[in-house]
Amino acid sequence: MNVKEIVKKIENTPVPKVNKVAIAYSGGLDSTLGIVLLRKIYKAKEIIAISVDIGQGDEEINEMKRKAKIMEIEPIMIDVKKEFTEKWVAKAIQANSNYNGYPVSTSMTRQLIAKVVALKAKELGCDAILEGSSGKGNDQYRMNNVFKMFAPKLKVLVPVRDFDLTRGDEEELCKHWDVPVTEIISGGDDKTMWCRSIASGAIGLNQPLPDNIWQWLVVPEKAADKPEFITIEFKNGVPISLNGKEMPLAELVPELNVIAGKAGVGRIDMFEDGIMDLKSREIYEAPAAHVILKLHHDLEQWCLTKDEIQFKKMVDAKWAMLVYHGMAFHPLKKDLDGFVAQSQGVVNGKYKVKLYKGNIEITERESDSGLFKPEIRSIKSKGFDQRWCENAAKVRGLPFEILAMRGGIE
Repeated sequence: MNVKEIVKKIENTPVPKVNKVAIAYSGGLDSTLGIVLLRKIYKAKEIIAISVDIGQGDEEINEMKRKAKIMEIEPIMIDVKKEFTEKWVAKAIQANSNYNGYPVSTSMTRQLIAKVVALKAKELGCDAILEGSSGKGNDQYRMNNVFKMFAPKLKVLVPVRDFDLTRGDEEELCKHWDVPVTEIISGGDDKTMWCRSIASGAIGLNQPLPDNIWQWLVVPEKAADKPEFITIEFKNGVPISLNGKEMPLAELVPELNVIAGKAGVGRIDMFEDGIMDLKSREIYEAPAAHVILKLHHDLEQWCLTKDEIQFKKMVDAKWAMLVYHGMAFHPLKKDLDGFVAQSQGVVNGKYKVKLYKGNIEITERESDSGLFKPEIRSIKSKGFDQRWCENAAKVRGLPFEILAMRGGIE
């Protein structure tokens, strides 16, 4: 389909009548093209671009501002890095955030951004919100759920989905209308300090990944031949210091991204089952998340009881499922937050870790609340008289003795 046919298809698609429209503006292809579509197709009388700083870094923010200037818009900048780290990333760590191998990052940011944009749009008297999700992906559900919770009366415009545009269609339109595009790999990316999603939904089954797509990661074969040693301290299940220096998560995570990334840590290449139960190959880089989540899980195994650990596995899985599926503001998610927070009071400790060519090795552990007691458990010690267990083992074996009486065992 050539660009004239694409434009004709768009012009022949009915669109709602809108007046003052807020757009979630990141500077990426979708939202930048959205500005043009609002002017040419939706005929919006006023466009309010809202850009949310969620920890994507100065380079990306400056690139967004450069494109905004070309598009002759002046975005409203809203900084939510503190909220994102302290209310979202901290909870994600405590809940061992993992949706089938993915550390639920974009899942969180999209919903926080949607909340910020919805509230600002409502405050400014907008009658619609535009966002750049695809009809094949997850974010249309995440954004829409939050828009409908915080600004239920506003129309939601999703042009990529509603005009049935492929990525190729969008790229052709950008060339046709002189929309600035700076994608390294088709599909763009979504970067926060917790995790970076690369070309979501656009990676082929056996498509090779060039080394220049990574921002933190040095591929293991090119990483330093000398290991990197770091120390991380946790309090209430959240990291509070890196290499002996206390710092908030908003500083600790970016610093650890650089350190761990240089050691080849943090590459994720996986099949992901999206909200529509359709599989895609997804590429992420998350050096700090890889290290922190591994250590937090280990610390919980050390400090929590067996019953807490087994039950919390179910809570953590449900927590990740809700956040991934656009239900971060659902009452059940808040209920689960309460359980998770209650469990973390004893999850305190310090770790020394060796990072080397993609590997994470724990070398030292310290905790005043750990439940590992070698003076009792070790087979080397005389912590308790083993003969005490004779009758206990007999009682434990009674159900199996009864099963044997019934017979029919193979």
